[in-house]
Amino acid sequence: MPTYTVHTSTGHLDQAARAALARAITDAHTAATGAQGFFAQVVFQDIDPDRHFVGGQPIADDLVFVHGQIRAGRTPEQKAELLAALSAAVQKVLDVSRRAVWVYLLDLPPSNMVEYGHVLPAAGEEDEWLASLDADTQRHLRGLGGL
Repeated sequence: MPTYTVHTSTGHLDQAARAALARAITDAHTAATGAQGFFAQVVFQDIDPDRHFVGGQPIADDLVFVHGQIRAGRTPEQKAELLAALSAAVQKVLDVSRRAVWVYLLDLPPSNMVEYGHVLPAAGEEDEWLASLDADTQRHLRGLGGL
């Protein structure tokens, strides 16, 4: 957690763009929340233009929708920073206008989530959570980076 799902028109992003955007989203989340990068996952979903409408019209090719599910407990200031950073990252990496970027955040209680086989920690308790894990899991997470 968090899980960021990026929706774009089919064929809009190539592998290099997806990789660059995944890194930028992870970096934005880490900078705004202080959580280690191994918590962030980014999923890309292509949508055929005839399957997504805004105002009754098919979406424009350059629109980018980012839906982020994050652990509850972040301050309003952290969420404002995160929203701004995510929007800026999409604009920069994909070279799209501000108008083309739509970002949504949804808070989920960490007690309702299991990742890496363990219930997630409350916001701000990531270091203690990591220290409580078995050595093999800690090595795995450190291998993912973001520590």
